[in-house]
Amino acid sequence: MSITTNRNRAAHAVRRAAARVFIFVALFAGAAGCAGTSADETSSAEPWGRNTVAPADFVKELAGADKPTVVCTAPSNMYRRAHIPGAVLYGPASEPGAIAALTAWAQPQPRTSNIVIYCGCCPLAYCPNLRPAYKALSEMGFTRVRVLILPENFGTDWIERGYPVER
Repeated sequence: MSITTNRNRAAHAVRRAAARVFIFVALFAGAAGCAGTSADETSSAEPWGRNTVAPADFVKELAGADKPTVVCTAPSNMYRRAHIPGAVLYGPASEPGAIAALTAWAQPQPRTSNIVIYCGCCPLAYCPNLRPAYKALSEMGFTRVRVLILPENFGTDWIERGYPVER
């Protein structure tokens, strides 16, 4: 390899790292700006507001008495490679067929069911699947729907941290 090629690769790596830092700072600043000062304000501009759960808390919850129903809205190939134990797959909620399957499954469920949805296909800020799934379940009247917060993706925020998976 030539010195020029190595320099170009190094410059590209530096630009990518700088872009990641910029995105992180922008997201962090945006999240800090959304922090409310009263219980009535939501902590997020997302449709789920404060109806979220962090991975570490969720792992504890999975072992508890009020174990939630876990709904995966990721692509099926991701689910087949690894998923949260007991999770049911309804596929990418950005696709109409997946939303139809999700709502058909949800229809007979009690509206007070403890449901946690997750995807993890990409960074949460860009995920095309969680918002439609959350919206569909909320509009059906479910009162205990939460989103598992995976800021980067399922691999980074769940698997690499050693949380349990089924394969």
